[in-house]
Amino acid sequence: AAAGQRLLQAEAPAKKETQVVGVSGRRSRHETLLRWFITLILYAAFLGLVRAGGATLSGVFLQRKRPSQLESRLCPPILKHANFLMSMLFGHLLFIDCMSSLFTTVCLYFIPFCKTAVLLIVMMSVMGVSFSILDTGGNVLILAIWGDEGAPHMQALHFSFALGAFLAPILAKLALGTSVSAENHTEPAFQSPATNGSSEADSAPLFGLPDDMNLLWAYASTSTYIFIVSLFLFALFFKKSSRQEKSKPSAQGYRRAEYHKTLLCLLFLFFFFYVGGEVTYGSYVFSFATTHAGMEEHEAAGLNSIFWGTFAACRGLAIFFAACLQPGTMIVLSNIGSLASSLFLVLFNKSPLCLWIATSVYGASMAATFPSGVSWIEQYTTISGKSAAFILTGGALGQMAIPAVVGVVQGQYLDLPVVLYSCLGAALFTALIFPVMYKVATLPLDRQRKEDIKNKKQKALPYSPGI
Repeated sequence: AAAGQRLLQAEAPAKKETQVVGVSGRRSRHETLLRWFITLILYAAFLGLVRAGGATLSGVFLQRKRPSQLESRLCPPILKHANFLMSMLFGHLLFIDCMSSLFTTVCLYFIPFCKTAVLLIVMMSVMGVSFSILDTGGNVLILAIWGDEGAPHMQALHFSFALGAFLAPILAKLALGTSVSAENHTEPAFQSPATNGSSEADSAPLFGLPDDMNLLWAYASTSTYIFIVSLFLFALFFKKSSRQEKSKPSAQGYRRAEYHKTLLCLLFLFFFFYVGGEVTYGSYVFSFATTHAGMEEHEAAGLNSIFWGTFAACRGLAIFFAACLQPGTMIVLSNIGSLASSLFLVLFNKSPLCLWIATSVYGASMAATFPSGVSWIEQYTTISGKSAAFILTGGALGQMAIPAVVGVVQGQYLDLPVVLYSCLGAALFTALIFPVMYKVATLPLDRQRKEDIKNKKQKALPYSPGI
């Protein structure tokens, strides 16, 4: 009887251990599925954001022929990026509420009914705030739930963004193609703004049905898509505080580099020049090809398409490369490609063949740099919401400042390829900044390694007692 009791007592801990292993295994599978589900929802959100922004200006301004058409084309993007810049600094505080996607949905529902430029600018500004909050929070959340394994997922997140940018003009063309001919109509009522401006401003309604119902359906479908995504985000992030805190320590430990703030400032500058060069070339490649290189409009449009096409395609390929290459290696390869291609663009800016080849290489080289930079710094120091907002602000500021300066300078020197000079300068700065960042990040590790080697040598020396 005593032996039987001892046997039962020995079997009881074994059963408990088996139950604990089973529960932990189920919990691990559940957490993995939850992480994948959150990641897929973020992919869908990033895809929808660019789709929403891409068709916004083209459709609304085609149906609104105002004397201040140029001003209306410029004000919403400027305010959008200004709000993007400001909300980057505070977006992490609001992301846990998931209100940004809901605001985007509401704005998209109302935009087709806007009849005044001021109201449209307000809607675009709110959308800019919402975009920036989701952009900052999406990058931080990928790092939080995947940790050191987040490089491929970061590449996939930005690939969905690039895919949305590639599909947005195509979808807008399909939805609004029949309204393009509206630009050829003349509207005498708007030809004399000096006489009609004040009376129209007083009598024009704030809201009204759009002239083209295709515009309404295009916005309704896009806003419904984002609304569905926002429902999933709300369902997930209502439990974010409890589940993420449990899964985050298992995914990664908290790290803070010795020169944390210096690294953030360097990455700020890195993204400033990288995003500035990317947006500058993408914005001016069409006008440069037609005015400076002497291309026809259809050829210049093809050059613009090959840049963004290779950009989106290589962001997709970077998902697989990130699984076998370190983020630092991908940044070095991207810097070499962008520097070489921009140099060839400057040297052979009159050669159509060189323009085609170098543009393809330049677009491919710029694809993986941004997500690789975020993944790279996470290896050395933990990125919080404030840190991510700060470094992403560098990209937003470069996106606004560099193209604006290049546009002014190019207007003063029409015979010089200022656009290509700026791209070469941006590539040169990014190629110089990254080695400095790497040295700053690894300086404490090198110091520790030298101390370990010194200690090993001292231990290896024979002991010689004093006389």
